[in-house]
Amino acid sequence: MKIYIMLVLGTDFILKILTYFSVYIYTSQLHSPQHTHTKQIHCGLLLLKPFTVMGSEMVMVHEIPFPPEITTTKPLSLLGHGITDVELHYLQIKFTAIGVYLDREILGHLQKWKGKSGNELAEDDDFFQALIAAPIDKFLRIVQIKEIKGSQYAVQLESAVRDRLAAEDKYEEEEEVELEKITEFFQPHYLKKDSIITFNFPAGFTPLEMTLAPEGKETTKMILENKNVVENIQKWYLGGTRSVTPTTVSSLANTFAELLLSQ
Repeated sequence: MKIYIMLVLGTDFILKILTYFSVYIYTSQLHSPQHTHTKQIHCGLLLLKPFTVMGSEMVMVHEIPFPPEITTTKPLSLLGHGITDVELHYLQIKFTAIGVYLDREILGHLQKWKGKSGNELAEDDDFFQALIAAPIDKFLRIVQIKEIKGSQYAVQLESAVRDRLAAEDKYEEEEEVELEKITEFFQPHYLKKDSIITFNFPAGFTPLEMTLAPEGKETTKMILENKNVVENIQKWYLGGTRSVTPTTVSSLANTFAELLLSQ
C-alpha cells in the first residue's frame, strides 16, 4: 500500500509535518493495531557484545555502513541488503537499513533454483521458504534511519508475527507469551538514528538471540525459544513477496542468481 499526501505549503513546513507524522503512518500502514494483553511477562536484560566485525571495507546501504562479513559462531557474508520505507507523494521516508548475513553453505540447499534470474527468484516464495528452512546460521542487522519509539517497532513485529501464526493456525498460549516478551523488551527504549537491532538465527532456528543497541547506550539482549515465533520473524524480513522489505528480497534474489550460476 502507498499513502499519498497533497500539501500546498512551503517546503520547510512540509518537512516538519512529515517528521512529526511519518512514524505513525509507517506503523499504521504496515500492520493492524496491537491487541491488548492483561498478563505481565518479566524478562531480564543482559549486557553483551553482539557479534565480531571482520574486515575494514564497509558496504554502504543508503548511507549506513555495513561490514561485508561478521563472525558469530562462524564467518557470515553480507549477501543481501535493503530498507524499510514508505512513499508520501513522491517523498520517500526511510525507516531502517537492513543487512542479511548468511553462511555461504546455504548455496548447497538452493541448487534447485540454479539458472533462475534475479527477477524470477524475487517472485518465487518457494525459493525464500527454502532459504529460511536451510539449516545454516543467519544474522540480520537492522540500523535505524528514522527515529521511532521501541514500542512502535514492537507493535509492528508482534502484529506481523501474530497475524502469520493465526493464518497458519499456530497461535497458541506459548506463542502469545513469547510475543509479549518482545513487546516488553522494546517498550522502555527510544530508537534514535543509528540504533541497531540484530537477530542471530542459529542453524536449528532456536534459540534466537535478539539484541538492541540504542544509540549511545549499552547493548541488551533477549532469547526467544519458540520455533513458530522465530520462524515467522524470519519470514517477516525474508518471506519473499510478503516481506516487509521488498528491496532486501530483490537484493538477495539478485545475489543468489549470480552465486548459483557461478558454481
